[in-house]
Amino acid sequence: MHATEDPQPTSNRPTEGKAPERLASEASDAVRRVQPLRISTSGAPPLRDPHDVVVEEPITIMFEDVGSFVLMCTPCDVEALAVGFAFSERLISSTDDIVDLSYRREQRVIGMRLDDPTQAGSGRNLIVTSSCGLCGSRNIDQLMSGQLASRDSLRVPGSLLVAVADRMHARQRLFARTGATHAAAIFTADGTLLAFGEDIGRHNALDKAIGQCLLQDLSLAGRGVALSGRVSLELVAKAANAGIEIVAAVSAPSSLAIDVAQRCNITLCSFVRGDRATVYTHPHRVEGLQQ
Repeated sequence: MHATEDPQPTSNRPTEGKAPERLASEASDAVRRVQPLRISTSGAPPLRDPHDVVVEEPITIMFEDVGSFVLMCTPCDVEALAVGFAFSERLISSTDDIVDLSYRREQRVIGMRLDDPTQAGSGRNLIVTSSCGLCGSRNIDQLMSGQLASRDSLRVPGSLLVAVADRMHARQRLFARTGATHAAAIFTADGTLLAFGEDIGRHNALDKAIGQCLLQDLSLAGRGVALSGRVSLELVAKAANAGIEIVAAVSAPSSLAIDVAQRCNITLCSFVRGDRATVYTHPHRVEGLQQ
């Protein structure tokens, strides 16, 4: 795969491997300073309340001879977002399918040329909002039939679930500044965070983390993922497509997320915080549980 960026070169490494100036540039792209008026409901005088807000803007991913997608997202780590999105949408099966990847920052356009565009279909031109994803709705039949079932190789102690959620939270730089972003972190059996994504959209954050693993040729199969928010269908769908075995989320799941996790052999854990976690499906992967 050939990757370029105008005006700066694209890095295929995750956030911690990027140069300080690149991190500073991405941080400035991702937040904006505002000067709102804070009022008091008890009659005190209004005050200016300067603070940062997270940026939400459209990024267009143009797949040559396939179509285009407009993603509403936070414009940082966008190359990983594009690759993760293409993988989650099953336009590619690995980075070997990508011939060229380019990012034109000023135009907010990512161009991707695939080795065999016929495998990805054609005529797909859609807008993806920051509040929901596409993957689940299009692949729901496969998900409900269990065709995307994960392997059964991962075992972790319950304490590790909370530990990885805490490590993910510690890396949420944009959330610390704005209070408005979600995060996803891919982790190994020993709790190492392989990749981390942060975005205003929950599904974008997961696609960024998945994309980072793909760009570094790191296997996703047999891994876990920590999520900062609630778990709905599209997030479990992305996990199933990647072969992820454990989803550990800070907030609640939806009923369909539980159903799909059960059918796809994924251990779904929610309310992972403090000294607790609620395991909804396939609890055998969490060591030491008395059932």
